[in-house]
Amino acid sequence: MSKAGKAADRLEKAEGKIPQKKIKRRAVDPDTGKVTARLSFEEKKPPSKLSHVVKDASLDALLISSHRKVRENADGNVGVESADSVAESAEMSARAARGLYREHQQRPFRTARKAEARADKANIKALMQESDMQNPGLSSNPYSRWQQKRAIKKEYAAAKAAGGTAGNTMKASEVTAKAAKKSVEKTKKTTEFFRKHKKGLAIAGILVLMVAFLSNALSSCSVFVQGGISSIAISTYPSADSDMLAAEAQYLAMEQELQSELDNYETTHDYDEYHYELDEIEHDPYVLISALTALKGGAWTIDEVQDSLQMLFEKQYILTETVTTETRYREETRTGTSIVTDPETGESYEEEYEYTVQVPYTYYICNVKLENFNLSHVPVYVMSSSQLSMYATYMGTLGNRPDLFAGSAYVNKYYRDDYEKYEIPPEALEDEQFAAMIAEAEKYLGYPYVWGGSSPSTSFDCSGFVSWVINHCGVGWNVGRLGAEGLRGICTRVSPSEAKPGDLIFFERTYNTSGASHVGIYVGNNMMLHCGDPIHYTSINTRYWQDHFLAFGRLPHP
Repeated sequence: MSKAGKAADRLEKAEGKIPQKKIKRRAVDPDTGKVTARLSFEEKKPPSKLSHVVKDASLDALLISSHRKVRENADGNVGVESADSVAESAEMSARAARGLYREHQQRPFRTARKAEARADKANIKALMQESDMQNPGLSSNPYSRWQQKRAIKKEYAAAKAAGGTAGNTMKASEVTAKAAKKSVEKTKKTTEFFRKHKKGLAIAGILVLMVAFLSNALSSCSVFVQGGISSIAISTYPSADSDMLAAEAQYLAMEQELQSELDNYETTHDYDEYHYELDEIEHDPYVLISALTALKGGAWTIDEVQDSLQMLFEKQYILTETVTTETRYREETRTGTSIVTDPETGESYEEEYEYTVQVPYTYYICNVKLENFNLSHVPVYVMSSSQLSMYATYMGTLGNRPDLFAGSAYVNKYYRDDYEKYEIPPEALEDEQFAAMIAEAEKYLGYPYVWGGSSPSTSFDCSGFVSWVINHCGVGWNVGRLGAEGLRGICTRVSPSEAKPGDLIFFERTYNTSGASHVGIYVGNNMMLHCGDPIHYTSINTRYWQDHFLAFGRLPHP
């Protein structure tokens, strides 16, 4: 028998033990005028706790007052005090007896209420299970499941109110279908939203807790309860669309002006030779809007961010012109004169002739370099820790506005769902040290890559993620905040054949720096867990990672 069925049986038995009261109803026959009386039985209503309290309170207060007066006027009379004490003890016994009697009266009603509550709980659970079977995959996150359960509870309560119990008025499947029909669209939308925004909402939730903690430390009132601010609200861009689109348009115009300058460089400069080393001119519009919002601490207008736009642009694009000179020689033809004597006449005269010489000159070579520092790398250098936390929150959700720059290639980058899913073999987790690392590391799956980030409140970059896991997995390490090369420095190098789960894996030349430029946690089977964008598992057997592989490293004994 199902749990719901058993609960219903227990409820029926409990209701059967509720005392019945006789009710005599008079009825008049409209044809004959004869008056008849019929006897029926109804459940007694449970005794009112409030009525007993009110009724007994006045009597108890009077008795207490009288005993106080007796003690005040006894004037040391032992007999009077003894008699009063006996009387008071008797009254206490009487009060206790009244309490036990009321307890006895309440017992069947209390038992029935508990049985009814258990039956309701079992029925709702059964309805949830049936709904899950009818709508597989509908409840893929806690919020949508809560929403679905709330809808089913509402329908169940309505059916119960209409007919006494849900079973008397509506089959369980009908209740479930009605509830699911109402919530399915909202649940699907919510599920999709959470799937795409889980990393940002996780960060936003952490930030809410952090700020709430600080708020409670300063005041007994919670700012967030009063303001009704949710994690979704604080992760949503607060500025007007027109201002955000204007900021992006202005930044694009600045980039186009820079491109035009480079295209016409040789017509606006006068050098002998030009060499170009130019990064691509491009930026992530969501990084721009998230950075502006974090820097301003909330909503802004286009007029208010002019200085910030210029500052970000100058930090992202670094144009340098280096001029070198060489002394070179060129051949020049010159005209000279010489005295010539005619051999026949003996006359002398001047005669012109041409000759060549090597003439030195200064040769100017212009080296033009444009470095795109990557706009996403700029925030860590220009923001405070609180601003960086806000920036990470907005990047985690794209401000809950993936439609704002829907045509941007970056939207697909953040909303990729084709990352490799990987489940670590149980035998690998028998290593307690490795299991502790993975338990900590997997808390942050889906967190966005934030250059320079080194904690859950700011999200992470590759080395910040690995440093955090090492320091907080409970094994005993405390290495501080190290970069990829710094982490390699504390490890003992191991060969690929000796590498085991829990070792670190290092890569080089993933960007322009010497030594290790990227680090991840090796989990075995040619897989690693690393902070890409976002934090996820990936295979190291791809062409990219093989081309950039540097070494495996084993952490020191803690």
